[in-house]
Amino acid sequence: MKIFIIEDDPIIRKELFNFLEKYGYECMSGDDFTNIVEDALQSMPHLIILDLNLPYQDGFQVCREIRKSSSVPIIIVTSRDTSFDELLSLQIGADDFITKPYDLQILLAHIQAVLKRTYEISKSVILTYKDLTLEVLKSKAIYNGTEIELTKNELCILRLLMLNKGNVVSRDEIMNDLWQNGDFVDENTLNVNISRLRRKLESIGLKKYLLTKRGQGYQL
Repeated sequence: MKIFIIEDDPIIRKELFNFLEKYGYECMSGDDFTNIVEDALQSMPHLIILDLNLPYQDGFQVCREIRKSSSVPIIIVTSRDTSFDELLSLQIGADDFITKPYDLQILLAHIQAVLKRTYEISKSVILTYKDLTLEVLKSKAIYNGTEIELTKNELCILRLLMLNKGNVVSRDEIMNDLWQNGDFVDENTLNVNISRLRRKLESIGLKKYLLTKRGQGYQL
């Protein structure tokens, strides 16, 4: 599996490369921090290790930018150790938070746990229902040759609905699924995500694909 390391300290970066490659991971990184988000996404990694203290823009902004177009798991590794930093990291889409200094074996255990959780939760990397194909690991949906990119929340919602194949899924079930994936959403946030997902589906010709069942939840 490929890991992209976003770390501006070359010594720490080299240490991570040497350690993780011993365990069979393919490591990549970049030095151009003005384009680090593009470099990370173009490498199509299975996981990103992200430091918060970076030149040009901090790790919070980098995490937000990545989450606009990708659900790739992100582990934040930083010397910041306040509960606020950890809470904010998880709220904006990080999957895990580890403080420096850390034991490399502990970091490895976190990496293995996040990868296992992420790619086992996927169950199927490709789901199809009513002519719509969802490519989970690429965070995109395809209908009649036209594709749309999905945010992490949109992906989780659509994946859950597709796994239930026409059954009604309650709002509580959807919010619990989002919480388990590290996003703390309220009723209004869920409404916004459902509306955005519905608009994206309609934009590729899937009108009335995502249905609202009053007092019950949602159904494909």
